[in-house]
Amino acid sequence: MQEPSRRFPAIEVAHLTKRVADATGELMILQDVNFTVQAGGTLAIVGASGSGKSTLLGLLAGLDTPTEGTVKLNGTDIFALDEDGRAGLRKTQLGFVFQSFQLLAHLNALENVMLPLELRNDVAAKEKAESMLSRVGLSTRLKHYPKYLSGGEQQRVALARAFVCEPPLLFADEPTGSLDAATGESVIRLMFELNQEYRSTLVLVTHDPAIAALCKTTITIAAGRLV
Repeated sequence: MQEPSRRFPAIEVAHLTKRVADATGELMILQDVNFTVQAGGTLAIVGASGSGKSTLLGLLAGLDTPTEGTVKLNGTDIFALDEDGRAGLRKTQLGFVFQSFQLLAHLNALENVMLPLELRNDVAAKEKAESMLSRVGLSTRLKHYPKYLSGGEQQRVALARAFVCEPPLLFADEPTGSLDAATGESVIRLMFELNQEYRSTLVLVTHDPAIAALCKTTITIAAGRLV
């Protein structure tokens, strides 16, 4: 298990602002957002649809660039890196869980979980992927392709893929948004169990106050600003 760094906060966000041009001139997506998450912490980002939650998560991951401000992940200013540098950081530091699962349809469950390990040239990719799929309760579904898995099973594969590299940071964007209530509850419970086991720092975007309440800290975004 990867120990989170105690030298720096896991996430430091300072004066983060995102503006985009539109037909009327300029649209403010995020304005002067500031917060810190300590290593091993759990943060929920909540707010109405269109408030800027997913934009903020994309900026934290370096998938988008801000108009102003900084994001530091474990002490590294990610926007001081070029695009390749940010991609390299994501490969070694971040795990992702998405609402729409984002599994590759032409790969079976085992191959989907092996993929991030293979990108790291991990010679034990198959064994680690099998072990992680067993941990999420899918040891009998290794050879099944996504179209033959239920929504809950697909999200469990996505969780296995996110955690298999033991990333210090895990970002989840509405991870239960495509699931029914009972399945979503079991997936969330599993995600928090894995997060505790692997001592990662979790940032979770959700519209569900019950899920947000499971996190140590909650921030609310309204019209692009912290409330």
